[in-house]
Amino acid sequence: MNNVIDKAVFGGGCFWCTEAVFKMLKGVLSVVSGYAGGEKENPMYEEVSMGGTGHAEVIEIEYDPSLIDYETLLTVFFATHDPTTLNQQGADVGTQYRSVIFYTSQEQKQIAQKLINILNASSEKGAPIVTQVEPLDTFFPAEEYHRDYYARNSQNSYCQVVINPKLKKVQEKFAQLLKETD
Repeated sequence: MNNVIDKAVFGGGCFWCTEAVFKMLKGVLSVVSGYAGGEKENPMYEEVSMGGTGHAEVIEIEYDPSLIDYETLLTVFFATHDPTTLNQQGADVGTQYRSVIFYTSQEQKQIAQKLINILNASSEKGAPIVTQVEPLDTFFPAEEYHRDYYARNSQNSYCQVVINPKLKKVQEKFAQLLKETD
């Protein structure tokens, strides 16, 4: 039996959105909101949200590569945020909301760069992908009140207006990848 677990770290705007999206996928064992790519040790949300630490809001995904591979995770990542807008996702503006892939191995780096090249080549008139591809230094988990935000606050207006459309898109476009619901 294959007990290999791998990690992926992505930033695609608000971590409440990306966390909710990736929790839906078969083979994803856990998703934790947090911060990566900055200068300060143990950053706090208030510091990161002001843009002064250099961190991005990210998620750390633990997944079973025998059930879902890294390229599939990246495909969902690129389909569920705007990778062509620098330092902005919707109304969230600043480097803390940048599109970024933090790789944990050279293989992840190569897969990410290859997929970006394919996406850029397939979009002659579209804007180029501005997603950064950087080595993961340290992942800092976000404060407890940010974790499972959508599950605990699905009736919140932000969840209704911003997150629900993303989830619907994933349900329609990636139905074969979804966990079975009880």
